[in-house]
Amino acid sequence: MATMKAIRIHRFGDSGVLQLESIEIPHPQVGEVLVRIAAASVNPVDYKIRQGEFPPVTRDMLPITLGRDFSGVVEQVGSGVGSFVKGDRVFGMVGGDACYADYAVIKADHLAKVPENLDLIRAAAVPLAAQTAWQALFDHGHLEAGQRVLIQGASGGVGHFAVQFAAAKGAMVFATGSEKTRQFITSLGADRVIDYAHERFEDVCHDMDLVINLVSGDMQQRAWAVLRPGGTLVSTLSPPARDRPDAYGKNSRFFLVEPSGRQLEEIAHLMQGELVDVKLSVTFPLKNAAQAQDYLERSHVEGKVVLTVEG
Repeated sequence: MATMKAIRIHRFGDSGVLQLESIEIPHPQVGEVLVRIAAASVNPVDYKIRQGEFPPVTRDMLPITLGRDFSGVVEQVGSGVGSFVKGDRVFGMVGGDACYADYAVIKADHLAKVPENLDLIRAAAVPLAAQTAWQALFDHGHLEAGQRVLIQGASGGVGHFAVQFAAAKGAMVFATGSEKTRQFITSLGADRVIDYAHERFEDVCHDMDLVINLVSGDMQQRAWAVLRPGGTLVSTLSPPARDRPDAYGKNSRFFLVEPSGRQLEEIAHLMQGELVDVKLSVTFPLKNAAQAQDYLERSHVEGKVVLTVEG
């Protein structure tokens, strides 16, 4: 039996429950691809799953391998797959959780080829965060050129993609962040950066067509006030409460990101054309996954955290 290294949990808890184990290498079925992983992204959902705070993952599913998006090289293709061959550099987001490992099986239609100008370490930071930003802006927010959008939490993994996508679309981009991240957010294409510690976004923003809420606290509910009638509040954290007078006549959306190879191909095209880039904050080796999760959870991270996987 061929085996691989994987970071797994057998119970919910703090980062001490993460275990480096040896498990069997999976085999691709019809429509699937086996990828030898080069790097795996670390996302907030990873430590929420580990803590038992992500309802789709329940105790009776344990043990599981963590990780939701990655980059790597195609090792084997299942029957019915004609879009990829062994040796292709690919990245993608799995529908479940299985990327903190040497290998992962993924549906072929959740994969895309990595742009030629992007190395595999940085590529691993793209799929989940970029597709979350894309779906928030365009699938749920229906952003159009010339519209006004506020992105709350613009320096993080999802936020830094959202600013770039909105700017590339031709929207007027307002973004919240700290004074420390102001220059970074401006470099992404934001027209106006709001220092949340010293400014109220309500004093700067008005008649917003769209608000993308990516931070916890009261900012989500305060966002209703800056939306125009018919505007939309999109959140990736929790369904916006509508029991407020200023929510009347306005729309709200809450969603969980869905993997899409087609969308990832569009994002890859923007990255190949250097219209969008990925900010890599720090990398950790796979064996230090606990340290990586703690860093992401406790720090104000600019961009993304990535685990590197040794061959």
